[in-house]
Amino acid sequence: MTQNKQILLRKRPFGLPTEDTWELVKTDIPQLKDGEFLVKCEYISLDPAMRGWLDDRRSYIPPVQIDAVMRAGGVGEIIASNHPKFNIGDHVYGQTGAQQYIVTDGTGYHKVDPKLAPLPIYTGTLGMTGMTAYFGILEVGELKEGDAVLVSGAAGAVGSVVGQIAKIKNCKVIGIAGGKEKCQYLIDTLGFDGAIDYKNDDISNKLKEYFSKGIDVYFDNVGGDILEFALSRLALHARIVICGAISQYNNTTPVKGPSNYLSLLVNRASMKGMVVFDYAENYHIATQQMGQWMQQGKLISKEDIYEGIENFHETFLRLFSGEKTGKLVLKVSED
Repeated sequence: MTQNKQILLRKRPFGLPTEDTWELVKTDIPQLKDGEFLVKCEYISLDPAMRGWLDDRRSYIPPVQIDAVMRAGGVGEIIASNHPKFNIGDHVYGQTGAQQYIVTDGTGYHKVDPKLAPLPIYTGTLGMTGMTAYFGILEVGELKEGDAVLVSGAAGAVGSVVGQIAKIKNCKVIGIAGGKEKCQYLIDTLGFDGAIDYKNDDISNKLKEYFSKGIDVYFDNVGGDILEFALSRLALHARIVICGAISQYNNTTPVKGPSNYLSLLVNRASMKGMVVFDYAENYHIATQQMGQWMQQGKLISKEDIYEGIENFHETFLRLFSGEKTGKLVLKVSED
């Protein structure tokens, strides 16, 4: 009998997760009940938010429990079904967890078409990553044509899509990324108007250079010092979208918040957090629009794919080391 390989959470990390945070185990696949189907998971999404799910604290979603399968979105093929609406051969996206197989009743799953786009794209641009970017910049950021937009974590999964959407909407877009190669990628490949290398550039001076009239929309994926710099350059009625704070996720000391928050008052600006699940009923709108942009060549999707569920921990750490560009994906199926 085929066995399932799963990544279980064994302990809560303090700071950056270590290898013994998780354990790879083999389990039997349970028998299907009526109304259930079996998914062979092919790709899982690795996202910075997963680090927050490891901590036992109040958040927008309950923490992953000790000894439970690590939470992760994934895409795969149905290989057995007792469900009236999901058939063998269908491909689906849902919360599969970090494992090779899952039995589910279909709650939260939706069908995807591998003929329209490769499966890894459904974990990224046409998945939660893309939904986050789309609703974050358009709904929360209230983007308007001609806005001057700053995006941190701009070479990452969400930031790269945010910047491209802003360009499609005829905005000036500057991205912050780490290293010359990533900054050139933003400009040469994604069409950003400029880039700031936070590892080597003087961020304050670069912001003054690029935003002489101020920042209209700042899409924040990193928090910390870069949020401080952005607050110092806001335009009147600016909007800050708090999507993430990856610079703070592995802190062993208190989270660093902005000390110059009064810039919001002076500029009559707003700073609002966003969680993509709040927009679930409209995902189909974003998927259709972004799929159209991709077909038109206006939106580029980049996936950084690694293989082997055994390499979950090593691949996960790439989220925080900067050793990836675009959407980080792990292939967990064994062909």
